[in-house]
Amino acid sequence: MNEPCRIENDAISVKKKGAFWPAFSAFFLTAIMLGGMQQYLPKPMLLVERYFPVWGWFQVVLMATYAAWLTDKFQLPAFSARWRPRIWLLFSSVFFTQLFLGLAGFKEMLMTGKLHLPLPALIIAGPLYRGHDFFMPILFVATLLLVGPAWCSHLCYFGAWDSLLSRRCPVPEPLPSFAAKIRLLLFTLVVLLALILRYLQIGWLPAVICAALFGLAGIAVMLAVSRRNGVMTHCVSFCPAGLLGNWIGRLSLFRIRIAAGCVECQMCRKACRYNALNLEDIRLRRPGSTCTLCGDCVSACHSGQIGYSLLWLSSQSARTIFLVLIISLHAIFMAVARI
Repeated sequence: MNEPCRIENDAISVKKKGAFWPAFSAFFLTAIMLGGMQQYLPKPMLLVERYFPVWGWFQVVLMATYAAWLTDKFQLPAFSARWRPRIWLLFSSVFFTQLFLGLAGFKEMLMTGKLHLPLPALIIAGPLYRGHDFFMPILFVATLLLVGPAWCSHLCYFGAWDSLLSRRCPVPEPLPSFAAKIRLLLFTLVVLLALILRYLQIGWLPAVICAALFGLAGIAVMLAVSRRNGVMTHCVSFCPAGLLGNWIGRLSLFRIRIAAGCVECQMCRKACRYNALNLEDIRLRRPGSTCTLCGDCVSACHSGQIGYSLLWLSSQSARTIFLVLIISLHAIFMAVARI
């Protein structure tokens, strides 16, 4: 079996040998980042700290242990493909539960006390309309540079529900070619509308109404289209942030590669919910532009011809480093992602 084809066997071999460095690395990264927030930021960023001062350190250790455990389990692609949507949904559920509790009057659940609509499109439109508060765009871009478009398959609180609904259909149906043009058009309209509202000095209420209507339209796409065709249609043909994620994500060094020994059985296409692996893409030996590095295709490939790529490293090493980074980010974001 070729080098990029030995992912599952190599991962099993690593676990049998008792290699602990991936789990230790995830623990260390998560603990360092959350510990730094706990120690140096003036406003408590960790939820436990807000209710029980000093006990935030307990949450640091808990989340670091959680990241280490997930990293160890995710070394097996079959486990990863099965559980990635579940922990992603857990992340989103924690996020929205905190939002609803904040709205119900538990102010400690809110990071700033200033509510905004939790829509991915507002990562772009919000700062353009306000002319300030660029923290989320900076965080978004930094994440994309680090792990590519994996934001859209691991960290987006909205996309987790598109994933859940798309899986109601066992086998995804390819989207028409004009789907990409629709997302580009929507991206352009969102940017222009935000700039026009700012230029005309339109008040916050009309801006919020526009954002809410866009969010409701996105939910309608999930319910009416994603659930029927098995493709995460909101993410790949509606969400402007997703388009930006695919563009900027190309600057990341991580890639999904298809080896020359691929037999074109198209099992990977049946596993891909991002419309990134049609027959033409498979023959070109690389996923399409909507790939988010979710990795579902890795375990779906029975001949082991699909794997992660990072510079000169082996496919297994590239995947392991990717897992350490994305799972650490998952744990960190889940600990601090509050409105």
